[in-house]
Amino acid sequence: MRKPRIAIILDENTTTGGTRYETAKGYFRGVGKAGGLPFGIPYLPEVVDIVVNEFDGLASVGGRFAYPDDWYISGEISKAPQSERLEVERAIVEGFLERDKPILGICAGMQMLACLNGCRLTPDLRAFYPTANEHDKRDHLHAVEIVPESRLAKIIGKTRIEVNTFHREAIAQLSPAVLASAYADDGIVEAIEVISNSFAIGLQWHQELFVDADHPGNALFHGLVDAAS
Repeated sequence: MRKPRIAIILDENTTTGGTRYETAKGYFRGVGKAGGLPFGIPYLPEVVDIVVNEFDGLASVGGRFAYPDDWYISGEISKAPQSERLEVERAIVEGFLERDKPILGICAGMQMLACLNGCRLTPDLRAFYPTANEHDKRDHLHAVEIVPESRLAKIIGKTRIEVNTFHREAIAQLSPAVLASAYADDGIVEAIEVISNSFAIGLQWHQELFVDADHPGNALFHGLVDAAS
């Protein structure tokens, strides 16, 4: 039986000039442990049609780069660097959404999924939500509440888990096209689902860093591969 082929959008070193692709091995291990075949995808426009038509699933990974100004709430723009990743990833994600192929978006990948479905971001969640807890610290953990009966809850099998957190941007306006399926205790959206798609789930946390641990969120890699089978 052929293993599902999962495309993984590569990240890059945006803070030091964008000269290298940099993507955590955890994304690849997570897909591999779940029974899929992971492939890293570079920022080449000529690969878009191949990925959209020939791959079975997509993992859109974390990263720090600027989205278009109109993806942010009025009057705000990103402070992050520009990246050539944006247009290639956007075309691939749009193609997967149109074909209802499974997508797992992590951190920046979740934000891409959200904005393509009408949500809007704040570039600085601590400025927009002054009472928010710490969300931009690599080794920090916090709890998230998962909405009962959401796809996320059904896949993970729990309604409260501990996750990591290092993101400066966050969803500030939700769209009717998505369900916010997990929240931090301070109200920050931590996961979304695209309502019209069978498997299009975004996580604000970095599940790839838990792949070698006994963490309930690792079920999402299995969910992605199963949906792609």
